[in-house]
Amino acid sequence: MPYVSYRVLEEDAGLTVRHILKQKLHFSSHAISRLTRAEGGILVNGRPARTTLVLSPDDTVSAESGDVRQQREAPIPGPWPLPVVWEDEHLLVVNKPAGMTAHVSNFLPDTPTVAGALAYSRGTDFIFHAVNRLDKGTTGLMAVAKSGHVHDLLRKTLHTGGFFREYRALCVGVPQPLEGIINLPIGRDESSAVRRTVRPDGQAAISRYQVLETRSNLSLLRLLPETGRTHQLRVHMAAVGCPLAGDWLYGTEDPDLIARPALHSYRMALTHPITGQPLELFAPLPEDMARLLEDNPDPQFGD
Repeated sequence: MPYVSYRVLEEDAGLTVRHILKQKLHFSSHAISRLTRAEGGILVNGRPARTTLVLSPDDTVSAESGDVRQQREAPIPGPWPLPVVWEDEHLLVVNKPAGMTAHVSNFLPDTPTVAGALAYSRGTDFIFHAVNRLDKGTTGLMAVAKSGHVHDLLRKTLHTGGFFREYRALCVGVPQPLEGIINLPIGRDESSAVRRTVRPDGQAAISRYQVLETRSNLSLLRLLPETGRTHQLRVHMAAVGCPLAGDWLYGTEDPDLIARPALHSYRMALTHPITGQPLELFAPLPEDMARLLEDNPDPQFGD
């Protein structure tokens, strides 16, 4: 089981283990309670310790960063290809293919899942926490925490400079202006169990876009979500009259063009929540989106 540690400084002298766990290692009160019940969950200088212990300079406080309890339901393993882009003992980043969901869905019970692919390659006891979930049709970079603690730390940085995500997309038409901000609230479409729509009483949603180039009636976009609403990028592009190519829910289904919404998680930049290491990762355009660009070989570039 991995541990995270903190070495007590001169100015920390007199603080308790609980204070260090909360303020320096950022464990929640609930997580600390679980650690106190786990054998070896909390160590000071390599020995089990109570949260009330008063610390001295150069003491080292360590806590299990893995989950004390296993997930309620083990995922069903499946031999589905899932490239791993980066990994250490706390975190991994995968390049999710199209047609795969993060977890088993009641709407799509037989669909391949990221959880199932990792259970197949790592074992059913592999701890899985999706940090940024991608829709079934969306490809690209997806972060997976190996513990609830790391998951909590990363989720707090989503949509901040500490966890930056950039997408590539192909839309029908050319957005005007060629670069801008879409600030439209998103809520549920009451006529559908899955569809979202722009509505005045919806949740705040902001997306930045930039046209990188156009090919015939398609535009290659750089998309930056500043919020994380369900289907946000798809809803916003449809709302400005340029739905994503192949988007059966918010545009026009066209399997001959592309069999899914043309959306790809292209770049991820984050600060590792445990080591502080800056990470910048890329996933090239998948074959089906690259093919659309190749089939229209005369680009016109945006400003």
